[in-house]
Amino acid sequence: MAKYRIGWLPGDGVGNDVMDAARIVLDTLKLDADYIHGDIGWEFWKSEGDPLPQRTLDMLKTTDCALFGAITSKPKEEADEELDPTLKGKGYVYFSPIVRLRQTFNLHTNMRPCKAYPGNPLNYRDGIDITIFRENTEGMYGGVEFHPVPKEVYEVLDKHHPKMKKFKDAGLDNMAISTRIMTRQACRNIVTQAFEYAREFGKKAVTVVDKPNVLRETGGLMIRTAREVAKNYPDIELWETNIDAQCMWLVKNPENYEILVAENMFGDILSDLSAQLVGGLGFASSGNIGDNYAVFEPTHGSAPKYHGQYKVNPMAMLLTTKMMLDWLGEKDMAERLEKAIAAVISEGKVKTYDMGGSNTSLEVAREVASKL
Repeated sequence: MAKYRIGWLPGDGVGNDVMDAARIVLDTLKLDADYIHGDIGWEFWKSEGDPLPQRTLDMLKTTDCALFGAITSKPKEEADEELDPTLKGKGYVYFSPIVRLRQTFNLHTNMRPCKAYPGNPLNYRDGIDITIFRENTEGMYGGVEFHPVPKEVYEVLDKHHPKMKKFKDAGLDNMAISTRIMTRQACRNIVTQAFEYAREFGKKAVTVVDKPNVLRETGGLMIRTAREVAKNYPDIELWETNIDAQCMWLVKNPENYEILVAENMFGDILSDLSAQLVGGLGFASSGNIGDNYAVFEPTHGSAPKYHGQYKVNPMAMLLTTKMMLDWLGEKDMAERLEKAIAAVISEGKVKTYDMGGSNTSLEVAREVASKL
């Protein structure tokens, strides 16, 4: 019996291509693992009305963690149009499978390292090394939304908040509501995760990012909770910034920041901005981490037009694989893999089109494997 059971979730489009690249380095490292395929993605939405079938969830519950490729997601109307005709009108509603995974397994912490590896021609600036901690189950992505707005929902809000009255004349059919629900428990957890990481790796400061001057209740809760948590870490500074200003400062002085922590949507925004500073989504890895389970994924999309061409940069997936190895406790393998990735980037001989090269995803993976 293998030491680990890993859920293998290629998903859609180039998710399949980069997972093939990941398998090259995992096999070279000789990780003692069984890889269990799981059905997930757009094809299963179209044919079954469920992009994350229950059989996949049941399988994942038998694994130690999962590695995930990429997913195709489309707005509600487009999703409905592509549903199999025999399923239309039967109440099926598309919901992001990765969001569902996060909520089903309570993967409360989304961790996104953004590191400028020397020699990468796409680096905005050398010396950038930012890790983002994004609360992963609440906030704007909590999924509590309405369109059209039910009369009962409007009446409750109107009764308890005077600012609802100005929307009345628009009509309930013309109104959409997305909630931003945050709890003190989740805020405390994500900020604590950030401070613990700072302590472990000797970072000098944690920056909490929100918008409490406008989002006074939710943003205020995040900031107040962060201040409470910071008292337990007197050797680490707490910096507080607004999301709009933080985006500006990341472009101006990215080297000033080591750890950013934010709620779901703001964390998502900061992650993509920071990823671009270190080469773009082709270098953007992430881990969705809970107390006892984790799903690791590169943050790029499925790019269906490139599926099967092995054209896209696999470094994001290889760095994601490094995160998975770290989480499993395979620190030596993780360190070896990162050094191999860094060596290939520094040499600049084997690289995909985005870096000015012409190599395939698999050729890059084999070059990394050769450094192991």
